Amino acid sequence: MLSKIFKRKALAGAGGEFSESDDLRQFKRAKRKETTFIIALILPYAAGFFVFIVLPVIIAVVLSFTSFDTINFPSFVGLTNYIRLFTEDEVFMQRVLPNTIIFALVAGPVGYILAFTLAWMLAQVTKRPRTILALMIYAPTLAAGVTVQVVWQALFSGDESGYINALMLSWGFISEPVQWLQSPQYLMPIMIIVTVWSSMGVGFLAMLSGILNVDPELYEAAYIDGLKNRFQEIWRITIPSMKPQLLFGAVMAVVATFQAGAIGVMLSGANPTPDNAGQLILNHIEDYGFIRFEMGYAAAISVVLLVMIYCVSKVIRVLLTEKN
Repeated sequence: MLSKIFKRKALAGAGGEFSESDDLRQFKRAKRKETTFIIALILPYAAGFFVFIVLPVIIAVVLSFTSFDTINFPSFVGLTNYIRLFTEDEVFMQRVLPNTIIFALVAGPVGYILAFTLAWMLAQVTKRPRTILALMIYAPTLAAGVTVQVVWQALFSGDESGYINALMLSWGFISEPVQWLQSPQYLMPIMIIVTVWSSMGVGFLAMLSGILNVDPELYEAAYIDGLKNRFQEIWRITIPSMKPQLLFGAVMAVVATFQAGAIGVMLSGANPTPDNAGQLILNHIEDYGFIRFEMGYAAAISVVLLVMIYCVSKVIRVLLTEKN
């Protein structure tokens, strides 16, 4: 429509009659149609984003300033929940918060680096085996929680029939079965192992796509200019060429690790976990929200978790984006 209007202008400039007011009305009408079409395309996503993301966040923030037991109407208590969280909740400050930070700092970077390493290795093989291997690596993220629970509980079972105990007993490393999933000293490392195993999700696929889309001519030009080995190739060509995918993978890793919590409960079979060894912030929210029905306090914990994720994501964005 707009191209027709500009064509009419050109003809008018060649000697034809042309009405500026008519053209302006047609131009505005065409712009309105385009705007309406764009809004119609965006509206379903915007509505879903508001209903399932923005609105729950607003409700959580509002509830965090109230006392709410899911039965009686919420009563405003101001900053009481936050004061209680940081000054009176010893479990949160001494176990839950340190556990979450340690879990995120170990499982997140390890899973992120492993995802990039596997993506780069797969990019070096031909298409058919690469597709099969990528599906095999991605498959654990599709496994349901019950499946993960059955597989890893069988592996780390505390009796002699557990695979790890059976092997270590047969090799003479231990004299009696170890309670892997009920022991506070082993639960967190096992949680990290399971999380890394199941962390090759969309971030891994984004990295693989980013590596495959790097222009091969960049590598050829770099070797002509003096590039010497594959490490320099990765550091100077691959990583700078796929920063959007690296940023996406990093943000996804941070969100996944901070929002983890079901793994410890599934493996140990209890919430709270034994001696709170695997208790993360999400477990603390579920404990107070769905077991004790202190929804206002649980909302305050969720707001703190949201702020932590936002701050870490901003730091990662600053580190991985180029400065203008």
